[in-house]
This record gives sequence, C-alpha cells and structure tokens, in this order.
Amino acid sequence: MILQPSLSLPPLPLYKASRLCFDSLPAFSSTLSFFPKALHFFHPKPIPIAYRLARLWLELANSQETLEDSDSSNQRVVLALYAALSSHDVATVHRIVAADLEWWFHGPPSHQFLMRLLTGTATDSATSFRFVPQSITSFGPTVLVEGCDHARSIAWVHAWTVTDGIITQVREYLNTSLTVTRLGNSHTSSPPSDFSTPSSSSSTSEITSLHCPSLWESSVSSRVGKSVPGLVLAI
Repeated sequence: MILQPSLSLPPLPLYKASRLCFDSLPAFSSTLSFFPKALHFFHPKPIPIAYRLARLWLELANSQETLEDSDSSNQRVVLALYAALSSHDVATVHRIVAADLEWWFHGPPSHQFLMRLLTGTATDSATSFRFVPQSITSFGPTVLVEGCDHARSIAWVHAWTVTDGIITQVREYLNTSLTVTRLGNSHTSSPPSDFSTPSSSSSTSEITSLHCPSLWESSVSSRVGKSVPGLVLAI
C-alpha cells in the first residue's frame, strides 16, 4: 500500500500520516475507473458538482480585483483539482498535485475518503462520497474549502497549501469546527499548526487568550445536527 496512516492511533487530536505518493498511479487509475458504476449505484441523481464549481469559478472571477494575484491563482489550482476528481481526470491530478503530497487528518477514521480516493484504496462507500465545494477562500498559500454531505451528516474542510502552482499539503477536517487564526502580528511565513479546543463554542475565547486574530471560521460544521470538536489552525 502506498500510504499507511496510523489507523491504530486514537482519532484525536490530529495525527499525521505518511506522505502520499503518486509514483505508481495504476491503483489510482483503477479506482477512478470504478467511479461511474459506484456513483450510479449510490447516486441515481448525481450531485451537480459541475454547477457548484462553475458558481465558485464565477465568484472568483468577480472578485479578481480585490484578491491578490497569488491568492486567486492558488484558488484556481484547488478548484481545478476538485474538477479533475469529479471528471476522473488523472492527468490533471498528476500535474497539479505533488508526488509526495503531505496529508493531515482530523475526524473519524472511517471518514478518510480523500486519502482512500487518492491512493486507490477506496471502497464503494468512499468512492461514492462526493466532495462538492460550497465555499472557497485563501490566505496566501493556504486555500480553505468547505462542504457538507447532508445525507450522511458529514461536514468537511480542506486546508490546501499551494506552492508555485503545485498542491504540496492538505489538512483534512471531518465533522470538526475549524477556526483559522494568524499568530500575533508577525508577517513571517511559518508552517500551519493546529490547536485543539474543548468544544467549538470555546474557540473564540482560546484565540483571544493567545492574542491571535481570527481570520476565518467554518460554517458548515453546524449543519450536521450534532456536536463536533473544535480546532484552531494557526497560519
């Protein structure tokens, strides 16, 4: 198996898996080849991913004047990845995703849909999960995308790192309330880091005590109909 995450570890707070490698993508390709059958079985009426992506592309185009060139470029790269996953475009995935993509995960181990999809180890349940972006925003190289599968009561947030047009890291949060902050007033670049909070409602107080200005907070985690843990991502 290309990727061997530490599944024996408890699902808290955040654990790091090995690097994803796409050097031998026959497994990835074979997984994609099963998509039409799996999606037809689980989704007789496919979710309009193309419509959602087109809407986000339009919003991005309309906001070009207010976004820095690098921010808008990074968002386009990430949207291109979701479009490639939706259309089973393996060549595009190879082109925009680093061969040693670094993957971090927080959430139930059974919800590691993205990792299983990218490594070709996906089951029917994983291949039937559709990542339909509902919002996208960026802060420098960090691009935040969130969505929600209401039928399964699963909310997700992806924090992608884009370097020179290549996706080099993804932090994946399933059924987790995520707050993004910037440490102090420093303008120096530093790797993102996560801080767990007792609950999503206490995220703001934790940020205040650390003097970290809040930049962004997930909005879909409240739609799953149950209490979810909270995390603070410092960039």
